[in-house]
Amino acid sequence: MELLDLVKSDNEVAFAEIYDRYFGVLYLHAYHRLRDKDEAKDLVQELFVYLWSKRALLEPKTNFSNYLYTWVRNRVLNAIAHKHVEEKYRSALATQVDVAEAFTDHRVRERQLAAIIEREIHALPPKMREVFELSRKYNLSYKEIGDKLNLTEQSVRSHVKNALKILRIKLGIVLFIFFLFCK
Repeated sequence: MELLDLVKSDNEVAFAEIYDRYFGVLYLHAYHRLRDKDEAKDLVQELFVYLWSKRALLEPKTNFSNYLYTWVRNRVLNAIAHKHVEEKYRSALATQVDVAEAFTDHRVRERQLAAIIEREIHALPPKMREVFELSRKYNLSYKEIGDKLNLTEQSVRSHVKNALKILRIKLGIVLFIFFLFCK
């Protein structure tokens, strides 16, 4: 091709002629696939920058217009593949953010619930609270608690049973309200 030979010898007028001749059709070819005017324009501009910077090395194995179309097609396919990778990344990132937010929300609610339970335990009568805490927090047996507090095993059992009954009643209402308003 005579124009290509002129471009190879640094002829800017010949390059401008190639640009004028092919820019529009290459742009339409890229836009048809990308559906983004700016991206299609940038891609074709990139082709012409490449052509000018590598003008001395250009030796298309097919006719020049096929070379240009192939170059645009390959860059379009790369751009589409890149968009798919970006979409997967965004989707994965959004999922991670949702999980992190849910985990954080769960931790906050867990702490709030623990504070409510602790407050209700502290509202128990002193001896009952002491027996209950030794049983549930320190995992002592009824016998160990009885020995430590100088109580019978049956008395310890009664304190724990009554504490659980009180907590079930109080926490049942509190938990219902808590879950009703913390959605």
